[in-house]
Amino acid sequence: MIEHSKEVADELSKLLAESYTLYLKTHNYHWNVTGPMFHSLHLLFEEQYTELATAVDTIAERIRALGSKAPGSYAAFAKLSTVKDAEGDPDATEMLKTLTADHRTVAERANKVLKLAGQHEDEGSAAIASDRIELHEKAAWMLSAHLGD
Repeated sequence: MIEHSKEVADELSKLLAESYTLYLKTHNYHWNVTGPMFHSLHLLFEEQYTELATAVDTIAERIRALGSKAPGSYAAFAKLSTVKDAEGDPDATEMLKTLTADHRTVAERANKVLKLAGQHEDEGSAAIASDRIELHEKAAWMLSAHLGD
C-alpha cells in the first residue's frame, strides 16, 4: 500500500465511524420520537438513516480499495468518532438540534477527506467525500428548518 493511501484510508475510517454512529443515533430517534412533529420526523429520520446505511458501505469499500481494513466494531467506532452515541431520552427538539450538529460534524470530516484526497490526487476518495459533504449539509439544513433556523 502506498503511504498516502493509508493516510486517506485513516481519515475515511473516521468518516465511516462518524457516519455509522450517526446512522445508529438517527435510527434510535426514528424509533423513539414523539410529539406533534412525530409523523414528519419519523419519516425524515427514516430517509436519513436509510441513506446513511448505504453510505457506510460505500465508505468501507473505499477503505478496502485503498488496501486498509475498515473498522467494523462499536469499540472501534467509539474510538474514531467525534459524533457521540445518543444518551438519555431527548425530546423531538433536542433530537433535531443534536442531529443537525452531528450532520455538520460529519460534513466537516468529509471536507477533511476531500482536502487530503485532493493533495494525493485520489479522485475516488475525493468523489465520495464531495458527495458526503453535499448530503450532510442538506440533511443539516432540513433538520434545522424544523427548528425555524
